[in-house]
Amino acid sequence: MADSLLASTDQPTSPVELVRTGDFEDWQAKRSTQAQNWLRQNQFTAKSGQIAWLPDDDGNPHRVAVGWNGDDDLATLGGLPFGLPVGVYHLTSTVTELQVLGWALGAYRFDRYKSGDRAPAQLLLSAEHDAERLTNAEAAITLTRDLINTPAGDMLPTALADEAQQVADANGATCRITVGDDLLEHNFNAIHAVGRASADAPRLIDISWGQEDHPLVTLVGKGVCFDSGGLDIKSAAGMRTMKKDMGGAAHVLGLAQLIMSQQLPIRLRVLIPAVENAIAGNAYRPGDILQTRNGITVEIDNTDAEGRLVLCDALALAAEDQPELIIDFSTLTGSARSAVGAEISAMFSNNDEVAQDIYRAGVDTDDPVWRLPLHKPYDHMLESKVADTVNSANSPYGGAITAALFLQKFVEAIPWVHFDIMAFNNRHRPGRPVGGEAMGIRAVFAYLQRRYAKLA
Repeated sequence: MADSLLASTDQPTSPVELVRTGDFEDWQAKRSTQAQNWLRQNQFTAKSGQIAWLPDDDGNPHRVAVGWNGDDDLATLGGLPFGLPVGVYHLTSTVTELQVLGWALGAYRFDRYKSGDRAPAQLLLSAEHDAERLTNAEAAITLTRDLINTPAGDMLPTALADEAQQVADANGATCRITVGDDLLEHNFNAIHAVGRASADAPRLIDISWGQEDHPLVTLVGKGVCFDSGGLDIKSAAGMRTMKKDMGGAAHVLGLAQLIMSQQLPIRLRVLIPAVENAIAGNAYRPGDILQTRNGITVEIDNTDAEGRLVLCDALALAAEDQPELIIDFSTLTGSARSAVGAEISAMFSNNDEVAQDIYRAGVDTDDPVWRLPLHKPYDHMLESKVADTVNSANSPYGGAITAALFLQKFVEAIPWVHFDIMAFNNRHRPGRPVGGEAMGIRAVFAYLQRRYAKLA
């Protein structure tokens, strides 16, 4: 159980009531004169997230009123774990599981290197909420956030592989890891090329779980543990947050943990190419041509477009098993951030039905995604005179689209979804603190749960 959620307690609890903004005047009129005075003194008008304590008959703080805009989202309760004093609370209003999850996610703090000033307030769950399901969802998001927030010095490929092994072991999955020059023997030339300049050898992590007779779903996550840009080196400002460039790997590990803990009736495979894009005498160069796993040759236009190179080998491997669905997550392009901002997951797909269903699941779970087009005419920007394709279009336009078109070459006609995500909150929002963030995980899980529910 998450520390902020309790299934039972021997401690006294304080009641919390949600007050819909539009109902405030009627609600206030039914309060005692003393309570109305307190509300006026605190300038409480039931704006979303606003908090006011109401007195008991002796004038002591007794119950909490919380403003609510009427939406079913993480923000409903997400600001309360640190907005309320330390203690245990219970809700007198009917709330959804999504809103309760907001409390759990709002209680998150990354404290590996610095302890927090205080513990979060705790919520006593009512019997109508599935404590195990909430715990599993919170644990998956916490894993994702923790992995992204950990600095590269402690999260290079070896450490990321260790984390993946722990997730596999905890859920009865198998985990195979191909390291260093063994990648060349198994025809993962692009993964090797991107990661070979690092003192921490590149590797491919391969997790398998589930029954053989269940439909195969494969997750692929970009695991660039730090991105210097390679020989096309980034600026200092551009490099500052590149510990999060393994956000795609963190996402598929978090999603895989949730799938396995909830025992979805699928056969799951998780592929993570884990590398550091470093600079050394053996670093790959602009102008080099790489032979990828499925035979496509790639001319390197820019060594800072490395994520799609490690993904292409992993996607080609994923396609060899002909899964029902391939889903990849990556912090791939700044162009996607320009298109949809930092708080929406850019999504590409070669399957309209799957894309629409994931979009709807994102709406239902307060996990927004927005589909961008795989605009085929832009393929001309990936043409090379000396290879089958370049890795990066020499154009300032449509960068997220051309990156997705590049990846599409490696999945063939298999139903495929590509997420180009920020994986980081630049500002604090209730339930979404600043730092590493899981984006699209809950939408995809809800989609998979609905799609395969009939097999359970």
